Amino acid sequence: MFSKLLSTAAVVLATSQLVAAQTHTDCNPTKKTCPDDAALGSAITVDFSKGKNDFFKVADGTTLKYDSNGAVFTINKETDAPTITSNKYIFFGKVDVEVQAAPGQGIVTSFVLQSDDLDEIDWEWIGSDKAQVQTNYFGKGDTTTYDRGAYHPIANPQDQVYKYSIDWTKDYVRWSINDKQVRELKYSDAKGGTRFPQTPMQIKLGTWVAGGADSPEGTVEWAGGHTDFTQAPFIAHYKSITVQDYSNGVKNAEKYSWKSGSDGSYQSINVITGDGSSSSDDTSSSSSSSSSSSATSTAKSTTKTSTAESSTKTSESTKTTLATSTLSPTSSTSTNGSSSSGSGTFASETGTPSSNNESEAGGSSSSSGAAQAAQTTVPVQGAAFKSSFSGAALGACLLAPLLL
Repeated sequence: MFSKLLSTAAVVLATSQLVAAQTHTDCNPTKKTCPDDAALGSAITVDFSKGKNDFFKVADGTTLKYDSNGAVFTINKETDAPTITSNKYIFFGKVDVEVQAAPGQGIVTSFVLQSDDLDEIDWEWIGSDKAQVQTNYFGKGDTTTYDRGAYHPIANPQDQVYKYSIDWTKDYVRWSINDKQVRELKYSDAKGGTRFPQTPMQIKLGTWVAGGADSPEGTVEWAGGHTDFTQAPFIAHYKSITVQDYSNGVKNAEKYSWKSGSDGSYQSINVITGDGSSSSDDTSSSSSSSSSSSATSTAKSTTKTSTAESSTKTSESTKTTLATSTLSPTSSTSTNGSSSSGSGTFASETGTPSSNNESEAGGSSSSSGAAQAAQTTVPVQGAAFKSSFSGAALGACLLAPLLL
């Protein structure tokens, strides 16, 4: 079994060599003005056994085949890195992927959510590790520490299909296997929320080589060793994917627009809807409504007071006591986008989370039974692909092999 614990030397070496690979984005909206992100704004299920689907774009250099088991991701040589990326973004949501990971020492299968400013949520499978799967997350591309990863026991993920889920809201991230929750990250536990993944994300699915001949030593150790290409092909099957976009609680989302000077918080993202309005418009409308209501209430209060004073004077002249009351009108202010990320609309299918700040339920659920090894949370320095996956970039990425 692939070792759960990496030596300190390996962790330090790998982290020092992988930082550059974790900082790629085509346009970071926290640093400059970028195009709006196209929103899914609804739910979609893709059955890869039926062939190619327009929800995903295929990376340069990627050739996919499709069969009754789904999309076939094949690695025959060191430079292969088949990858697909969703054409649209989700702003909080739930993603279920049915996948049979690729076997092979040094081969990595990845299911990743990633944003324009490098927020990220991952599932990863090492081809030679038949007893566990890894989860990880990053906020704003921060790679100063590698203590965010965790391992979860599972039986033979390279030999059978499991369903892996990410349920992501503004309050938490929950990872599940076959609908059984194995981990939870709360907003406050990611450096007080500053490193909590919270900006619109794309979905990336792929396989790649971490055990290449020129791969960094720490990366090779994390991936289980150098890859023996005489054993190729190494094949992963992605059977299906279901994506629900919570759109931060806003209906009919079409685009996600980053406010100028965004700090990378979810509050700095405007949701543009089909009628051209945005969540910021709703906020302004609510504020105007509140102000109008307040002004009306004040006017009524003034009128009431004036009437009361007049009545009091009349009462005084007739020696009659008049009881008066002060009205305290209230107005209800509602701001779209401040809901619990649509969690009421798309209820989590996971179990009740532990009271621990970041909890992990022991074991996974599957039709054939999961491994009974004790659950262990350890630093994980390897992670999923982070580049644009252009043909020209692949060679360079294999030197710092597209890891987190």
